Amino acid sequence: MASIHQRGDVIVSVGSKSNERGDAGPIRVSRRARRFGSITRQRLSIWLLLIGAVFFMYMTFFSVKVHFHGEKEDGMSSFFSIPKGGPQSYNITQYNRSTKGKVDHGMLSFFGVPKRGVDSNVSQRRRSPKHYPCDIDLEKSIEYILEPKDYLNFTRFELDYVEKEEESLTTSPYELKFAGHQTLEARERSFHAINQSLHCGFVKGPNGMGSTGFDLDEKDQKFMKSCIVVVSSCIFGSSDFLRRPTSKLISEYSKTHVCFVMFLDEETLQKLFSEGNVPDDRGFMGLWRIVVVKNLPFEDMRRTGKVPKLLAHRLFPSSRYSIWLDSKMRLNTDPLLILEYFLWRTKSEYSISKHYDRQCVWDEVLQNKRLNKIVSAEHW
Repeated sequence: MASIHQRGDVIVSVGSKSNERGDAGPIRVSRRARRFGSITRQRLSIWLLLIGAVFFMYMTFFSVKVHFHGEKEDGMSSFFSIPKGGPQSYNITQYNRSTKGKVDHGMLSFFGVPKRGVDSNVSQRRRSPKHYPCDIDLEKSIEYILEPKDYLNFTRFELDYVEKEEESLTTSPYELKFAGHQTLEARERSFHAINQSLHCGFVKGPNGMGSTGFDLDEKDQKFMKSCIVVVSSCIFGSSDFLRRPTSKLISEYSKTHVCFVMFLDEETLQKLFSEGNVPDDRGFMGLWRIVVVKNLPFEDMRRTGKVPKLLAHRLFPSSRYSIWLDSKMRLNTDPLLILEYFLWRTKSEYSISKHYDRQCVWDEVLQNKRLNKIVSAEHW
């Protein structure tokens, strides 16, 4: 019997004993034929895909028109092809399926992104208007400017402020309010220029119930009562960092005769300490006189910030002029030049910066209503 051993692809056939005597023929060695393997098929598929991709790119970039599945208009496919002139001469009329017409988008980008416009199918984003600084013809120095005399034309009358609330006007149980408990009759009367007493903040409770907020140190109050011209600002709730006035642009006269007061709460003061900003022995940080406010009247820091902004006449009872500076702004000019340009030159009693977007006060009211910034009178 012959035995057959298989080893790989080679088959060796060993003859019987008769073969050993030379009766049989020589030993046969044969090799099994290979099949068309799966690896070869995969390589062929990859090559075909590469050839197809190269062919497609060749047709695209060399202006060979290939129509895809889709609607055509005047021989133009719903997709686009790049003209022979290259991206510089790229001008396409895009097909609008909804209106069965053409929408010309003019010069497009290399990748066929249409420009934004009224007729474009791409939604146009609303861009906020750009606002640029305006040129103000300020005087070059304060040496030749003088405060005009008797230029204000208004009715003279005496005003007094309610310092302590009467118990008969309060509700039961009593609720402390920074603005007190004003009646509707007193509110209507306050709009007339007559001699009267007003509820104007800083109202204490009856029977010595204490302060309603915005407490100041006696030294700071004494300093503020001596101010004639005031530049004031505030930072509450550690909401901003301290911006000091540009000292080199302010005259020595203004540094001596103008009060620069910055109102801070204790939280903001601690943040300034951590940043290395410490007041000097007189309580100044640069030109700012730091005034620390305790017992803030409102939880909302924006409402608390309205106290020094709108009630400067209560905080600085002897002042003739006051300039309010938002904490996000830096003073880069002499405050006396500001007074000369906005008040003395035009003989105005007050000046308010022009709003960059809205010019009507009722539009501003609607915007505050949308932003939920309107506070009812009873909260004051």
